[in-house]
Amino acid sequence: MTGGDWAGDALRLLLQRVTVTAEQVGDRFPLYADPADGRWTTTGRGSWTGGFWAGLLWLRARHTGLPAHRTAAAAATAALAPWAEADTATRGLILWYGTALADGDAAAGALRDRAARAALEARDPVLGLIPWGAALGGPRLRARADGAPGLVPLLACAGPEGRAAAAAHLHRHFDLCLPREGAGRPTPAWRWDEGTGWAAEPDPAPGWTRGEAWLLLSVADAFSLAPATGGLPAATELLLARCEFLAGPLVPPADAYRLDGPLDTSAAAITAVALLKLARVPGAPWAAACAARARVVLHRLAHAHLTGPDGPRPPGMLVDGCYDAPGGTAVRHELVWGDFFLALGLAALLGRADLTRV
Repeated sequence: MTGGDWAGDALRLLLQRVTVTAEQVGDRFPLYADPADGRWTTTGRGSWTGGFWAGLLWLRARHTGLPAHRTAAAAATAALAPWAEADTATRGLILWYGTALADGDAAAGALRDRAARAALEARDPVLGLIPWGAALGGPRLRARADGAPGLVPLLACAGPEGRAAAAAHLHRHFDLCLPREGAGRPTPAWRWDEGTGWAAEPDPAPGWTRGEAWLLLSVADAFSLAPATGGLPAATELLLARCEFLAGPLVPPADAYRLDGPLDTSAAAITAVALLKLARVPGAPWAAACAARARVVLHRLAHAHLTGPDGPRPPGMLVDGCYDAPGGTAVRHELVWGDFFLALGLAALLGRADLTRV
């Protein structure tokens, strides 16, 4: 990937990897792969990452135009249907990214609308958001940075009421997660107690760079919402500055306070897509800087962290992703959502994906 078409070459490697992965996992969902041999750890129902596998399959179908690839993508999306009414804010990650690229697929569109209505019905008017939920374990009355991405555009599919709920959901996450008075980094996890109100949770802790990337992506998506979501420019500038999205490491450590810890290429890939979205905001003072930075991040991921066609490992693996640094789980691995956001960012850079629609 030394020539001028480095983005096209990288995207082709990623989508060829999708075919290899599909053959390996069958009707299960890939979660993370061993960086040495590319063998996937899988889930039966997809967990919170299932939509990214479906999204990769849709990107492959767009790239190849093969009916068999559309069929495979449609089947993966259909398998996500049980999550539509599940008690989890991550249904946004699952069912927005699992359906948004399914152009012309009526079943995927119907599933997205069903999930949007269910999410709207799950909002808590007292808390002002859709709670984190109990479907993935733990107390349900929580708010986390990864409970905003995907859910903001998904809610917006439910008409004016859904757009208002999306704005309220995001602003409550602003109120909780963004640094107070501009000091420090975001606090990504909170729990509600009826007696004492909101209290920060210890895990994930401030410095979780993927959580920061999720927040930036949510903010970027919210610029297209109506009614107007006031405060977005200020929140964007705060995140860009405090989380070093424009000036920090191109590939951040999983924990910003542990510079000697593992990197997280998935955080970088999410950030690149968020920056490409922010670069499209009309009149934004940060637009040019976001566009330039996104391209540099994608270039670094493609050249330094994507396995090539001639090495000992399977080609097309975005390695050095960190699933769970505190728990020591899959800390230098290929992650399915890292692959997805790198592929989406490259496709957008090449003009093959419209980021206003996904």
